[in-house]
Amino acid sequence: MPARLSAAIVTYRPDPRLLHRTVASLATAAQRARDEGALGGASLFLVDNGPPASRESPGAALGAWNAALGPAQLISGHGNVGYGRANDLVLARLDSDFHLILNPDVDLDAGALAAALRAMREHPAVGLVVPAAFGADGAREYLCKRYPSVWVLFLRGFAPAFLRQRFEPALSDYEMRDAIGERFLEGVPLASGCFLLVRTALFRKLGGFDPRYFMYFEDFDLSLRLAKEAGIAYEPAARIVHHGGGAARKGLRHVLWFVASAFRFFSRHGWRWK
Repeated sequence: MPARLSAAIVTYRPDPRLLHRTVASLATAAQRARDEGALGGASLFLVDNGPPASRESPGAALGAWNAALGPAQLISGHGNVGYGRANDLVLARLDSDFHLILNPDVDLDAGALAAALRAMREHPAVGLVVPAAFGADGAREYLCKRYPSVWVLFLRGFAPAFLRQRFEPALSDYEMRDAIGERFLEGVPLASGCFLLVRTALFRKLGGFDPRYFMYFEDFDLSLRLAKEAGIAYEPAARIVHHGGGAARKGLRHVLWFVASAFRFFSRHGWRWK
């Protein structure tokens, strides 16, 4: 029987053009998966963390959704409750086999969902699938990670280019560059969260994201909790373009959220300094 899919996109004052493209590419990928028999139907939740004045932009993006696939709904009015808590707002509403957690700055390849769903079907022990990601310039991004050290996170997020270059082997190991390519890979330790396809029953069992992470590291925390129940896998045929940026490039507020969430993550799961 074809799978049922739900998807959630959390926004906060999004770029209207990017958000519209994200929804449109999701609709196209869902239609392709449906045409291939991998998907029966899909529902979309657009969760807006922004103030009332900003709701018009997220609401307009729902026009890019294909209503023939299933319903689309805007959830708003709750304020900026954080990324993980906003995603968790849809937990009680999910009626699907698989749930997609998607950033509002991602373009899906037309075959991305079909490939990710196929990986789930062929590997029943896998509970979460991570795609192959590329930047707008075509450079590969590495969403699969090994457990980080404080030093590596500083290098990756805040260090000047010459220092990152000097410690490139450590960054490469953290980003699993030796393992990520054109082959399916099981046993991924951590997954970055701009595109996470998870089994809905498992996501519900875990209680979704830990709401104590306002932003950043909620995906790593979810990965470690999920890995106790099922596997995490990388599927190279599921391809996306990610237009996002790091915390340091988004200003002081994001840096402070990053530091606070890193402290919470390491305090819970264990400190590693180098």
